[in-house]
Amino acid sequence: MKVLKITTTLSLFLCFFYNLALAQVQKGELFKGKTVSAEIDPQEQHRYSVSLEKNQFAFFKLMQEGVDAKIVTYTPQGKKIEEFDSPNGNNGAELFAIKSDEKGKYVVEVTPLEENDSKGKYTITLKIVKPRALTPGDQVDEVFAPWDNKDSPGAAVAVVQNGAIVYKKGYGMANLEYDISNSPSTVFHIASVSKQFTAFSILLLEKAGKLNLDDDIRKYIPEVPDFGKTITLRHLATHTSGLRDQWNLLAMAGWRLDDVITKEHVLKLVSKQKALNFNPGEEFVYCNTGFTLLAEVVARVSGQSFAEFTQANIFSPLKMKSTLFYDDHEKIVKNRAYSYYDNNGYKKSVLSYANVGATSLFTTAEDLSLWALNFGNPVVGDTSLIRKLNTLAVLNNGKTFGGALGQFVGKYKGLNEIQHGGADAGYRSFLTRFPDEKLSVVVLSNAAEFNSGDMAHKVVDIYLKDKIKTEPVTAAKKEESPKTAGVAVDQATLNTYLGDFELQPGFNISVTLNNGQLFGQATGQPAFKLTPLSNTEFKVEGVDAKVEFVPNGGEKVNTLKLHQAGRIMDAPRLKGFDKNAVNLAEFSGSFYSEELSTTYDFVMVGGKLMAQHSRHSDFEVLPIKKDIFSGQAWFFGQVEFVRDANNGITGCKVSNGRVRNLYFKKL
Repeated sequence: MKVLKITTTLSLFLCFFYNLALAQVQKGELFKGKTVSAEIDPQEQHRYSVSLEKNQFAFFKLMQEGVDAKIVTYTPQGKKIEEFDSPNGNNGAELFAIKSDEKGKYVVEVTPLEENDSKGKYTITLKIVKPRALTPGDQVDEVFAPWDNKDSPGAAVAVVQNGAIVYKKGYGMANLEYDISNSPSTVFHIASVSKQFTAFSILLLEKAGKLNLDDDIRKYIPEVPDFGKTITLRHLATHTSGLRDQWNLLAMAGWRLDDVITKEHVLKLVSKQKALNFNPGEEFVYCNTGFTLLAEVVARVSGQSFAEFTQANIFSPLKMKSTLFYDDHEKIVKNRAYSYYDNNGYKKSVLSYANVGATSLFTTAEDLSLWALNFGNPVVGDTSLIRKLNTLAVLNNGKTFGGALGQFVGKYKGLNEIQHGGADAGYRSFLTRFPDEKLSVVVLSNAAEFNSGDMAHKVVDIYLKDKIKTEPVTAAKKEESPKTAGVAVDQATLNTYLGDFELQPGFNISVTLNNGQLFGQATGQPAFKLTPLSNTEFKVEGVDAKVEFVPNGGEKVNTLKLHQAGRIMDAPRLKGFDKNAVNLAEFSGSFYSEELSTTYDFVMVGGKLMAQHSRHSDFEVLPIKKDIFSGQAWFFGQVEFVRDANNGITGCKVSNGRVRNLYFKKL
């Protein structure tokens, strides 16, 4: 859940190329209230028509049964409107809508996402047809229409504009077992949106003269090992400390993320670490550990628990009556929403955290609006403190990367934005602020498939439609019909981009081509689409990032560059390697980590090298270059075996996206 999380828009050239490869099947017209069932082959493309009057809103529900469906909508003239593909695999609902600008027959196109999918079934229903909303509030209701029912979890939303809460509403259910609806006063766990409150608490203590952001963490928590480099509170609050991430470490140690995980568990784990990912201040790598430590600093300096300190110094003064840091997993909280995930029917997504700082703030859309209001008219803190909270952090090389203290600062459609999202279990949260426009949007959800950031920005588009700055449309950026080309990248060029690229140890990006569509997949992550912006640059769909391929004279490219959060990271191509020549049995054995107090056994099973742990399902490790293997588990991205002078294997170093080179000794 703590990961690069990840959706969708085909370039029109590739859409054209894709269409040529698929058998197009005209499936007829969709009518309100009528459910259509269909079976689809991986090589088929189903197209439906929908007759709409001018200025209508149509909402559809497609239920997947063994097929991961992608939906694209088109105007009567064949101009692409929008693409839909939620990250729920090949079962569950795909929810989508069309807003008509003119009378005519609109098109709904359904295709399997992967060409190697098996044949699957789906049903599609036109649920709602009604006049398009005119007022901002009604337009928000349209955005959340898929969740406005009694059969699914949903969300709560609030909009703060010009110093007042101008809109608030709940959608869907807070508790599916007891038929309790979500509302603006429903209490949600908001995951990493918690971090800005932790950073704010540190600044309150600094303002009171009790600490300094540039103090060494070991001044307050001497249990943190001495790595030979000073780690400051500022490093912790900006994800630049070099510490390994607590969730990744716990998973490597055999913990499930729905286990009861306390502050003591995290602190003990940190105290046993022997190395950093990088020197403090050298890089930005998202790290939850830093904020757990900051919360503990607040507790030790103030003499109160972190929950007590924030209650007394933030929540009570702001009259956030339903807000608390949840540091006791057995505590009863009235009006709380429980979280769910959709696996061909909703199931509970259990969360039992008893640690705070990086996560575990419980709050409501109403209360979080009061927090947003405090930035414009401070009741707690002051303008200088808030300015410090919002200021971009600087790496040792003098460069910024989009991160401030517990928040991210950047642009959205030309406007200055300060935001953070959160994801734990089935909770999805997002708070975004546009200080120049005096607008904030809060979106809290209890559904794992819910994209809170995307939904929040759709609300922003409604309230700031007259202020959003759009780039001039050029020939390369024009939307085209599905029968014409947009940015044309030829097949030969695309083939030079295919392969595996190493972004950092244990974290690779694999680039593949599927029916003319370029895809990327990071270690342990779902695949994501790469939409061409030019011959060499591709947008990473679903996140604010792009991939650049460095040309190599028509030969296979040797370097991929990832542009994200103000940084450019080089990823060299992994060299060709004969996997079949590897003697897998040579790597068998038991390997123990003192830092994690845990053991993994590498054993041969059916000709495969498998990693086994007492608390995890077995997973395969695949050779990718000499003595280096890729682990087929998100927390075990890369395994590098270590040899002695006699060429015997003595141990291995394991890495993933937020842990580098953690050592295991061969027993």
